[in-house]
Amino acid sequence: MDGGRIAAKMRRGHGPAVSFVSWLPAEFRVAGMFLGWYFIPCSMAARNKIGADSRPAPDARDGHCGALAVADSSPIRAMEFVCKMRGASQPSLLRCEDGENYVVKFRNNPQHVRILANEMLASRLALLLGLPVPGPAFIDVSPDLIAGNPMLQFELGRGREACLPGVQFGSKFPGSPAHTLVVDFLPDRLLRRVTSVDKVFVGALVFDKWTCNCDGRQAIFFRTADQEGSAWSAALIDQGFCFNDGEWNFPDSPIRSLYPRRLVYEKVRGLSSFEPYLSRLENLDASELEECGRGIPEEWCGGEWELFVRLVERLDERRRRVRQALIDAKNSSLAPFPNWK
Repeated sequence: MDGGRIAAKMRRGHGPAVSFVSWLPAEFRVAGMFLGWYFIPCSMAARNKIGADSRPAPDARDGHCGALAVADSSPIRAMEFVCKMRGASQPSLLRCEDGENYVVKFRNNPQHVRILANEMLASRLALLLGLPVPGPAFIDVSPDLIAGNPMLQFELGRGREACLPGVQFGSKFPGSPAHTLVVDFLPDRLLRRVTSVDKVFVGALVFDKWTCNCDGRQAIFFRTADQEGSAWSAALIDQGFCFNDGEWNFPDSPIRSLYPRRLVYEKVRGLSSFEPYLSRLENLDASELEECGRGIPEEWCGGEWELFVRLVERLDERRRRVRQALIDAKNSSLAPFPNWK
């Protein structure tokens, strides 16, 4: 890959918790069962401002969790703070001018500025493979919004620090927060009934091996809150530790990136079980990877744009190593695939 050409292409295109516990089925009301999606409860007034519309659970190819739209790199203006969320990067839920709600991570988050570049690049790559991830977006947060919301601060060991204004990373919330039930844990009997659960997690493993996701695979499960018995869908979240956090290297390990709930791998019988994701990955064109990097601000890269260009080049080089990485995982001490003999 031509580093100068990819750098030029990627630079173009970028311009300047609600508490759901009352809705939970009985099995979730046991202490420790409800984990949520990193939500801190917000006030009823804030909840009422979110909107009364109830949207169905998004499909893996709709605007919430699918359909690659790399070309649209114009920032979306944040209009209203909704609530703080849990997580090491201390993100916030913001309502934006397009009427959608986004989980927003800020440039000066306590983890690393490169988390934002990682989230955008990895989310776009996952969508390229057809995986269900929340739609990524550039979110423009004004100084006035931050100044008017004392919750838009980070809790640090040395005190508090205000979130920086400007362009941040956002991932679209799946539906309306007031009417969508979102959890990050389901009992086994419900996990098995999640729409395409086996395909989602074998595809996620292909992706995580490729990108060397150094965090445990994170996922959420969601459905319309007021429709008891409606189907659960899955979405893959938190891609910030792909490429080893802010290090931008690939410390591969056979036991890395596996989802801890092994039942999602019960249908794995061999490498063919990882299709179509494995073939999609191997058949990607270098120009598609370049497009996924387009519009990402240099400041998200910690001022080291050349390292970001090299990161994308290395991802292209790694595409055909994933088959062996899956075999190595199968032969590891964890033996994650009980039916792959």
